[in-house]
Amino acid sequence: MSKIKNAFSDGKAFIAFLTAGDPSLEKTVDYILAIEEAGADLVEIGIPFSDPTAEGIVIQDANIRALKEGMTVDGVFEIVSRVREKSQIPLVFLTYLNPVFHYGYENFFLKCENLGVDGIIIPDLPYEEKEEMSVAAESHHVDVISMIAPTSRQRIQMIAEEAKGFLYVVSSMGVTGVRSNIETDITSMIASIREVTDIPAAVGFGISTPEQAERMAAASDGAIVGSAIVKLIEKYGDRAEEPIAEYVKSMKEAVKRAGN
Repeated sequence: MSKIKNAFSDGKAFIAFLTAGDPSLEKTVDYILAIEEAGADLVEIGIPFSDPTAEGIVIQDANIRALKEGMTVDGVFEIVSRVREKSQIPLVFLTYLNPVFHYGYENFFLKCENLGVDGIIIPDLPYEEKEEMSVAAESHHVDVISMIAPTSRQRIQMIAEEAKGFLYVVSSMGVTGVRSNIETDITSMIASIREVTDIPAAVGFGISTPEQAERMAAASDGAIVGSAIVKLIEKYGDRAEEPIAEYVKSMKEAVKRAGN
């Protein structure tokens, strides 16, 4: 069964993202374990795709590097298998509909269940068209994580009412990437969500500094960081373990402060 609720069981959650296969399969395993040891509560694993439409240039480039290294969906499952030999940290895939569709919904989610993948985020899957895939996911105990953008209150509540696992609250319109300022009224978005559900809601897109993480976590149940971690991997390659660990520790401490 899903371990996602465990990520939020001890206060505010810090959720980290990295791209599978960047810089290699083996180092991705090492980096996930380092991220957990440094204090992350949940790890999102990006499945590389040739057209990641929700991603900014940092994660787009990571996708390209991973694909050039030969990373495949089966390779990502191998990463999960190796992580699960040493860790039970909640794991969530972030991918696009095309790889899941071509793998076959039933085969994909059966493998997720067998290997202990707890959830999936698919940015290009419209809420209105999720049922076909969701049925297969739910039958294999994989939570389909909904994303909520700063749009109308009615749509926020419609999506929140049916949410599974946790809600991914998008801090800014546009694509992923480091931002100097996050100006969306997260507090009002969370208030709208709380009128219809008590499911955890974590904020992502644009968070890169401890100050931003603390502010976003204070307004919600946690902070999600991807591009800043991927930039460290881009910079240090297969020697990124220590820089990632130091960064994750600082971000987790900031998120903890938000809960005090």
